[in-house]
Amino acid sequence: MNGMSDTLLAPGTPAPDFTLFGSPTEPVNLSTLRGAPVILAFYPADFSPVCGDQMSLYEVVRPEFERYRAAILGVSVDGVWCHRAFAQERRIQFPLLSDFEPKGETARRYGAYDTSEGMAERALFVLDEAGSVAWNYLSPAAVNPGADGILNALDALAAERRGPS
Repeated sequence: MNGMSDTLLAPGTPAPDFTLFGSPTEPVNLSTLRGAPVILAFYPADFSPVCGDQMSLYEVVRPEFERYRAAILGVSVDGVWCHRAFAQERRIQFPLLSDFEPKGETARRYGAYDTSEGMAERALFVLDEAGSVAWNYLSPAAVNPGADGILNALDALAAERRGPS
């Protein structure tokens, strides 16, 4: 499996805007992050072993993402209180957004919702500064996709900004 999915929003597609909560009182609106790359990491569930390892890895690699001026957002169908406990346990500092109600609406709009399981798929998107999908990747649910693909996509965006050498 190459990780590419016919269901995920394709590169070049404008990313659907959303407002999701990262805490009970703090909404995050995607459009406010335009002007810099955004990493969307859809994942199945807080407290699952693979999801915990994946989100913890992204916290460790976050300074490298920030070197590209990129923000990272984790998105799952779990509620904000579950996200809070998960983030505290795993020491995750980036926003974990709740796609809880209506359940999975944002994941569905990105083509990253598993209707048979009722949760987000393990899907990654890198959005460019204008808010379009620059790269996507669908990982099997049991496999941590790591950060290499994200870093390669961010590097490609940076190279586009620099222009020909």
